[in-house]
Amino acid sequence: MKLTVGSRTETGPRKMNQDYLGSWPELGLFVVADGMGGHAAGEVASQEAIDTVHGMVKRGKASLGLEGPLTEERSRTAARLLEGAVQAATYIVYAMAEIDRGKAGMGTTITAMMRFGGALVTAQVGDSRIYRVRGNDAVQLTEDHTLINWQLKQGIITPEEAKVSKQRNVITRAVGSRDYVQVDTTVSEPELGDAFLICSDGLHGYLRTEEIPPILAEGGNFSVNKLIELANSRGGKDNITAIVVEVS
Repeated sequence: MKLTVGSRTETGPRKMNQDYLGSWPELGLFVVADGMGGHAAGEVASQEAIDTVHGMVKRGKASLGLEGPLTEERSRTAARLLEGAVQAATYIVYAMAEIDRGKAGMGTTITAMMRFGGALVTAQVGDSRIYRVRGNDAVQLTEDHTLINWQLKQGIITPEEAKVSKQRNVITRAVGSRDYVQVDTTVSEPELGDAFLICSDGLHGYLRTEEIPPILAEGGNFSVNKLIELANSRGGKDNITAIVVEVS
């Protein structure tokens, strides 16, 4: 499996970029984090979280026998590795905030994808997203951990009410708000020609799912730049981060 990657993060109209991205094609690891917290704390949380995930995966992947045909055991091992890396990041960010009261309340989303053999495992905390494009169809692979999404699933509000709700940015899970977080993991086998978009809400909040396939068809950094330009042209008010991964 060959992975071709394009990536970019930008501040947008905000004074500071609290988004952070990690892209290591040789390791097959791609991560987007959207930090939260004042006094640069969100920036610290997102960078520290991604650095921790990278370190854990780099140390663990080589020794776990993840290469080879997809088996149930390899799937479980890969999911445990990526989940454990996110849990380690959670503990580190939480501990940093406990030690430095100026960073109290800082946290970050984490959305990660890791290749192992011919398969992919994803890990999700928060409201950044992963989309898979196959042919002309785009599918959101991750679930938003937001109050709005929970209310929609419970039937408390309608999709129309969700679009205008003032609670759209309330996150129900974050890395660092406690010393433990529930991490969603999934394992899948990509097909040749698949493309994946990993992005913060500063992008997907201004993007319609059906717009993704033709943009990703342009490939790599061309796709990334066009996506970011589109968000900005629609009045983007947040940091914007995107990674595009193509499978060939």
